[in-house]
Amino acid sequence: MSAFNQSFSRRKFISMAGVGAAAMAVSPHLSFAAGMVDRKIRVGIIGGRFGAGFNFHEHPNCIVEAVSDLIPERREHLMKVYHCKKSYESLKKLLRDRKVEAVFIATPAPDHANHVIESLNAGKHVLCAVPAAMTLDECAAVKEAVERTGLIYMMAETSIFRQGMISVQKLYKEGKFGTMFSAASEYNHPGLEVLYFEKGKPTWRHGLPPMLYPTHCTSFLIGVTGERLTEVSCMGWGDDSPMLKNNAFKNPFWNETAFFRTNKGTPFRVEVNWKGALEEAERAEWRGDKMSFYYPTPGNKEFTIIRADDKIGRDDAGFAHTKNIMEPYSVPEWWKTDMLPAPLRHNSGHEGSHTFITHEFIDAIVNSRESSVNVYEALAFTAPGIVAHQSALNDGESMKIPSFDK
Repeated sequence: MSAFNQSFSRRKFISMAGVGAAAMAVSPHLSFAAGMVDRKIRVGIIGGRFGAGFNFHEHPNCIVEAVSDLIPERREHLMKVYHCKKSYESLKKLLRDRKVEAVFIATPAPDHANHVIESLNAGKHVLCAVPAAMTLDECAAVKEAVERTGLIYMMAETSIFRQGMISVQKLYKEGKFGTMFSAASEYNHPGLEVLYFEKGKPTWRHGLPPMLYPTHCTSFLIGVTGERLTEVSCMGWGDDSPMLKNNAFKNPFWNETAFFRTNKGTPFRVEVNWKGALEEAERAEWRGDKMSFYYPTPGNKEFTIIRADDKIGRDDAGFAHTKNIMEPYSVPEWWKTDMLPAPLRHNSGHEGSHTFITHEFIDAIVNSRESSVNVYEALAFTAPGIVAHQSALNDGESMKIPSFDK
């Protein structure tokens, strides 16, 4: 066993004393180390689109050693972004570089599981874009590889590190919601079909089933309460568009709506929509008997808190109802705090999440600890969508969701 693996086994669950006080005050999921260690992690970036949107070159414990993309122009772009002079034409070639300790996999979603397993087998720690896998068999294979190698794995789920989400995690930990009795989330990406073809050829996104890309939604509940989604009934909508014909997924749906049940019995509605009269959104609602929290809707740009009250009001028909207190909530800019190293304290993509993802991955390696979005969390976010899509193909059949926890 390597020195790293021995250290990782001893420190798999980092003690409370070893994490930043500011981070733990916010969320049990954000466990950044309080002090910086004088160690440089040499990272390889694979994928010149999404992979170019992060901040590894700014992290004081990181050096971007090499980059890779199949397309020369994208390799050049990665080299420019990360001030890196070394590039490879493929992941396979990059993995042979002994200086590279860790990789960021930002390749097409259908390749994630295979690329993660290949990288782990090459001895590299892995940060991977979402989702973790496309099938339940791939979920099991990724879990096996992580457990067998003992290396750090993290999924780059942006919703976990959004500024509003960090606030919700803090409020939940403080008990402000009381009993959370339901939740809902939605990911609307209308117009996705513009990415279906490139130079006349179908891309990996052509016909992508919405529920095979569920993690921006499922993480909004799991990443707050730690619940697991155990059952689902899902319905899909399609319009027989020629655009969907002959896709590799054999998917007939533009949009899918799933109704989940958690291991605590909490109902959770999730919508992933690719087409329609929709405004782009990645948002959620958490409802409790003491307090509820609402991400902005297309018609309301403010975060909103509703607090339970015992006053009685009347609706526009004169019927009595409880008059709860509704107030706007100003989300702190958590990226300005000591949750991040000083060079990363600036706004970034997906509501400030990219610098947090960068730091969490590097810090987990430096301090030989589990990442906050480890393989068990990643599969808890991913697998429910895979089953939900099968439910939609079966006309909403209620289906059980397997667990990929330890």
